Amino acid sequence: MELNADFSQRSAVHAASLPWIPSPIAGVERRMLDRIGAEVARATSIVRYAPNSHFSPHTHGGGEEFLVLEGVFQDEHGDYPPGSYVRNPPTTRHKPGSAPGCTIFVKLWQFDADDRTEVRIDTDKRSFVPAPGRAGVEVLPLFHDAREDVRLEQWAPDADVALDLPGGIEVLVLEGDFMEAEERFSPQSWLRLPPGGRLQAQAGPRGTKVWIKSGHLALPQRAPKPAAA
Repeated sequence: MELNADFSQRSAVHAASLPWIPSPIAGVERRMLDRIGAEVARATSIVRYAPNSHFSPHTHGGGEEFLVLEGVFQDEHGDYPPGSYVRNPPTTRHKPGSAPGCTIFVKLWQFDADDRTEVRIDTDKRSFVPAPGRAGVEVLPLFHDAREDVRLEQWAPDADVALDLPGGIEVLVLEGDFMEAEERFSPQSWLRLPPGGRLQAQAGPRGTKVWIKSGHLALPQRAPKPAAA
């Protein structure tokens, strides 16, 4: 399966308006944003767990990165309330689920094969700081390495936001809204701009809170290799 798989092009998905698609696991549904591959795939999705649903224990061959949007995500390592940001690199293993139910934004099979850095951040317990040289923008860093930069940003009401994008960018709206290319982005809206592009956006009248990943789209984007028979 290929969905928004041309990374040289702008892609936008307003996921809140999409139907939920059942996964192979009962009680777990998803809204797909981009995807390369079959059930094991390089994928970006919004995933919803019904109360008391869970996956079987599994190992992340290509890594998993997620942000909890609603409810409480759970595994044997702990409970993750809204605002929790987690990176489970390749070779990590867990049994995910949710007793109360939850919704997460998740990216699979997008790590460097040698990455072993685990991250668990409760963003509600950290503070935003002004972004140097960017009026009306505050930043909460989540992760940075030579491949990518991941962060939350808050844009002040009606702020003009401009960024050159040598390595491309993904933006997911968490709160508020913004305009880009005469298109309005609201919660669960996702925008991907290619390397060499430019983000030119304006925050809505109530301001905007977004999750951002940048730099990574300059790298080859591939599906996982099929498992050996």
